Amino acid sequence: MSAASITLDQAVELARTGDVWLFRGHTMADRAIQVATNSPVNHVGMSVVIEDLPPLMWHAELGRSLTDVWTGTRQRGVQLHDLREAVTVWAAKYGQRAWLRQLDPPVTSEMEDSVLRTIARLDGTPFPSTARMASRWLAGRVPGRRAGDGGARGARGAELETAYCAQLLAVTYQAMGLLPADRQPDWYDPGRFWSGDHLGLADGFRLGGEIAVRIPDGETGPDRGLPARDVARLRGHGGGSGRRADRRDQRVAVPGQGAR
Repeated sequence: MSAASITLDQAVELARTGDVWLFRGHTMADRAIQVATNSPVNHVGMSVVIEDLPPLMWHAELGRSLTDVWTGTRQRGVQLHDLREAVTVWAAKYGQRAWLRQLDPPVTSEMEDSVLRTIARLDGTPFPSTARMASRWLAGRVPGRRAGDGGARGARGAELETAYCAQLLAVTYQAMGLLPADRQPDWYDPGRFWSGDHLGLADGFRLGGEIAVRIPDGETGPDRGLPARDVARLRGHGGGSGRRADRRDQRVAVPGQGAR
C-alpha cells in the first residue's frame, strides 16, 4: 500500500467517472463482510462525474443515510449519492477509512452513457443479507460458471434481484467494457478492486494505487440531493466531455506502486 494521501476536497475535485473508492471499517458488520468475502476492505463504490454536475458516488449499501439523487428518496440497496456526502457519511458516521484509485485513461462518452443506463436499470436494487452475499460469492467461484448460469446475470443480461457493492461495480465495469462480460459479477468481492489483486482491465485501462483520503474531523455535510433540473440533465445525458476533459491530466502520482 502506498503512503500517498490527499484531502477530501482534493479527491472530489480530481474524481472522474470510473474511479474506485474503497472503505475499511472495524465494526462487527464490517468484519463480517471482510471475512465473508475474504477481503481487506468491506465496501467499494465508483465515481460518476458528468459534465458540470456535482461528482456522484454509485454504490450499494445497507443504510439509507442520504438521498438517492436518481430517485429523490432515501432507500436501501443500490444508490447514487453526492460523492462528498457519501464519503463523509462512510468516514464520520460509519467510522471507515477511505481510499481512491484513479482509472486511467479517461472513459469515453459512450462508456459514460453505459454507466447511466446501468444506473437507470439497477438503482434501488435491494442489498442481500450477509449470508446470501457470502453464498453468492462462493458460487461465483465455481469453475466454468458463466454469466447467466442462474443467480445473478451479467451486465448485458437481466437485472439483478439483489446486489452488493463489489457485484454492482463489476456489473458497471462490464457494461463499460472494462471487465469480461462472461464472468459472473458475484465472482468479485471488494478486495478484487484493491491493488493487491489483479483485475486485468480491457483496452489498456488500469487503476492506479490506493490514495488515502483525509476527511476533516467532525465533518458531516448536508444531504442535498440534486435539483430537479440536474436530475433531468443526468437522466438525459447523451455524451459530452465537459467535466471529464477539464480533469483529463489531474492524476495523483503514487510512489512505489504500479497501476493494476
